Amino acid sequence: MNSTLLIIVVVVILVLAIGGVYNSLIRRRNEVDNAWSQIDVQLKRRLDLIPNLVETVKGYAAHEKTALEAVVAARNSAMAASSDPHAQAAADTAISGALRQLFALSEAYPDLKANQGFVSLQEELANTESRIAYARQFYGDAVATYNTAIQNFPAVFIARAFSFAEREFFEAEDAARVVPEVKF
Repeated sequence: MNSTLLIIVVVVILVLAIGGVYNSLIRRRNEVDNAWSQIDVQLKRRLDLIPNLVETVKGYAAHEKTALEAVVAARNSAMAASSDPHAQAAADTAISGALRQLFALSEAYPDLKANQGFVSLQEELANTESRIAYARQFYGDAVATYNTAIQNFPAVFIARAFSFAEREFFEAEDAARVVPEVKF
């Protein structure tokens, strides 16, 4: 009877330990998903601001069609990109480059640079870029913590048994790491 009780206690402790590790991995995976959704929200916010910016610039720089088309094309690509970090990073690079080109136009058009709507949109985009940067950092931290957790002993065995896969970091290209310059 004592050996049966001992076996039951060991099995219960083992089940509780496995359950604790499993729950911890679930919590970390959910943190990664939440962090990614924060990036997604900010990227969508930026995409929503772009049409207003393009329309404002059109009135002042109608013959600068190439820059405007680049922004629209980059926005369309970003909207069509899959939601995985690699595809979003590539779309982010294209958007950032196109926005830099568009903001450079404001230097050539003093009336555009003085337009309150344009200035407000620039400020909103700059604020959004800051939010995206923060969300990226949060996501990177969550991914690092999660990936480390599924590689640690003994969690690695539980992670493999329940198909916990490593997550990909959101790594924008160097050109996308520069926040578009806002000048007044």
